[in-house]
Amino acid sequence: MARRRREAETARIASVTHDGRGIADTSGKKVFVAGALAGEQVRYMRRKFRRKFDEAELLEIIEASPDRIEARCEAFGRCGGCALQHVSVDQQRAIKFQTLRDNLERIGNVEPERWLDALTGPDWNYRRRARLAVKDVTAKGRVLVGFRERHAPFITDMHRCEVLAQPLDGLIDALSELIGELSISARLPQIEVAVAENAVALVFRVLDPPNEEDCSALRRFADRHDVRVYLQPGGLDSIEILHPPEAPEPLRYTLPDFDVHIEFEPVDFVQVNSDINRRMVAAAIELLVPEAQDRVLDLYCGIGNFSLPLARRAAAVLGIEGDSNLVRRAASNAADNGLGHAQFRCADLAAIDGSESWLREPWDRLLLDPARSGAAEVVQHIDKIGPRRIVYVSCHPGTLARDAGVLVNDAGYRLEAAGIIDMFPHTAHVESIAVFKK
Repeated sequence: MARRRREAETARIASVTHDGRGIADTSGKKVFVAGALAGEQVRYMRRKFRRKFDEAELLEIIEASPDRIEARCEAFGRCGGCALQHVSVDQQRAIKFQTLRDNLERIGNVEPERWLDALTGPDWNYRRRARLAVKDVTAKGRVLVGFRERHAPFITDMHRCEVLAQPLDGLIDALSELIGELSISARLPQIEVAVAENAVALVFRVLDPPNEEDCSALRRFADRHDVRVYLQPGGLDSIEILHPPEAPEPLRYTLPDFDVHIEFEPVDFVQVNSDINRRMVAAAIELLVPEAQDRVLDLYCGIGNFSLPLARRAAAVLGIEGDSNLVRRAASNAADNGLGHAQFRCADLAAIDGSESWLREPWDRLLLDPARSGAAEVVQHIDKIGPRRIVYVSCHPGTLARDAGVLVNDAGYRLEAAGIIDMFPHTAHVESIAVFKK
């Protein structure tokens, strides 16, 4: 085992992980150097010592990679929101592609027959949903609003965010000043933000009720910045709008290629990148190739992001989701869009046992869009569903690879195509899509 050193060391970076950590070319234990790129000569200092590897702080770049660029955000390196701003966008996508490829080969023992071109969109101001942490820090003389630090549980001292959608990108300082004026500044731990096509919503989590002066300040802020303000004193069912006083129209986004509009609540799950979401939905449906007479099953359907566009192409669509609130929203969205042949049910897809009635119905096509844990339970019952074609949208390449291995090596499907979706530029998050054919 390497001795625990605290002095500076020098090494060449042999390769880079998907989250932007360089792997130093040293004898013995691996050393991960945050912010170092493949091919660079760097000085670093080990900060954390693990059993199989150490983590190090980058002290100096002696020889820089041609892929290194100047980070756009002043808080980059401290803020945990982004990990790859120092890497050219093309190289970021190359890293994510290699991550997907390595996972499919290593975990799933599969390789696609063809690789899809990456789905790409805006690199900045793309994030329409986020949770901002809040803390009144006496030592700094201000309220901190932002994302957690990369290497510590503290809130990053930041003044704007280059990836948040407008106008949220420039509201960090204004929110800090607002909360600093409130009597409950120490009892307001977070703000959920959502940018819809028709409005901007801010949900303030309040551990104590605001007084009338607080409410007046929040209303003035809402008017000044043209945003909606909600208060959340308890669970998600406690959220109520504070301003504007009259009931506003629901938040919404549109999928123009399918003449679909989707309404959502400010804390509902929606894909964070609206431009990429439109392209992803269009690509998924093109790859699924639904025909007019087909019956399509959409699992982990949420509020109908894929189900409703699919219903424009297929004879029947059934969406299944574990959150009953999202199921109700999906059904309402189907009715609003005149899509009566899109139906929705609530079911815990991590707890299916094969006896579910919908598993025994005939399905021609299957769309999967699970959480990071993947779709292991669904894949185990794929013989009951029996779709000729599957499109799997994934937010974790490891669980996609695991499930792909079962579909290809055990269930008799071919991995026809796969590729990355650059949903979160400048972060280590790898979104991907895969197509399976019986």
